Amino acid sequence: MATPVEVPKLGNTVEECLIGRWVKRKGDSVSAGDVVAEIETDKATFEVTAPVGGTLLAAFFEEGALVPVFTNLFVIGDAGENVEAFRPGTQEQSKAHAPPPSAGPELVEEPVRVTRSAGYSPRARRFADRHNFHPPSVNGSGPGGRILEADLEKLYEAEKPARAGTPVGRLREKIARRMRESLATTAQYTLHASADAGGLLALRARFKASPHLAGININDLVTFCTIEALLEVPSLNAEFIDGRIQEHSEVHIGFACDTPRGLLVPVVRDAHTLAIDELAARMKELAAQTVAGTISPDDLAGPTFTISNLGGLGIEYFTPLLNPPQVAILGVGGIELKPVRRDGQIRFIDAIGLSLTCDHQVIDGAPGARFLQVLKDKIEKVEALGVI
Repeated sequence: MATPVEVPKLGNTVEECLIGRWVKRKGDSVSAGDVVAEIETDKATFEVTAPVGGTLLAAFFEEGALVPVFTNLFVIGDAGENVEAFRPGTQEQSKAHAPPPSAGPELVEEPVRVTRSAGYSPRARRFADRHNFHPPSVNGSGPGGRILEADLEKLYEAEKPARAGTPVGRLREKIARRMRESLATTAQYTLHASADAGGLLALRARFKASPHLAGININDLVTFCTIEALLEVPSLNAEFIDGRIQEHSEVHIGFACDTPRGLLVPVVRDAHTLAIDELAARMKELAAQTVAGTISPDDLAGPTFTISNLGGLGIEYFTPLLNPPQVAILGVGGIELKPVRRDGQIRFIDAIGLSLTCDHQVIDGAPGARFLQVLKDKIEKVEALGVI
């Protein structure tokens, strides 16, 4: 019996998916559990598997088509079965940018454009995503024809002269659009300050000596301090939507994550309820999933405040851009030796850079500065916050 398979709903925020790659061809024999296609959201790639064994009777969309969720994607059954009853309707085809009817009675005769007997290696896939390089065919030199990173590198270099430029990927387009919208719809200003990081460094050294706490780093501690500051100054843990300010009692912390595909922001939900070790573990788990491209879309949605840390790259201060409708974002810089005046004397301290961008439509300069004062105090007294 013919079995249709729909584009799955990959989280509450996902309404459509891009057909990234067909792993199986029309007419191929498949077993239950075989990967038939790869689909993409704006932020991650997912595999669609066969629920039953049989023959791939139809694949209704080409690679690159944008298809609404719950739309029939392909059909598995016995050879010769009629699949017309499962074909998506004309309206759905239009929404999904399907080929025109003139393409023939079967919309996609050969949905697979890349011949891969064993697929890409993980390093090859990262290379392809990083360079937005997806050639129609690659001769894999690995076992069973598996495509290795070296295969793509060789082809990429060979085709360089023919490329006038590299088109940006879908995620890059979304990032560009969001950043333009951020500047166009908000009144942004940035305040810079620094805090004595001596307590952070001392606590980090203590953690490193403990088998159960050794994974907690400076960024985790700064995030913990930021959450404490937001609980004390909730006006920055807010969103500005349709002319209304909505302050949140729950702190859902987003943190900027650099991935091969571009900037993504995983979200730790109810971060204010987590102990430091739980917070650190959750952030590392989400970061790993984000880089690997396996994170759920729901874990990339709904932050009430965002932190971007560039300290590890040698940046002291910078101007992070807001992620509307949030009203503030914190940039964290590196720790540098800095002279300060204390009791009439010049002393050198380990100072960590803090850059707070706010939406002046909601947060005036003084409230933003007061938040930085609170955060500075939390960081400098971190050993007294009861983090352990």
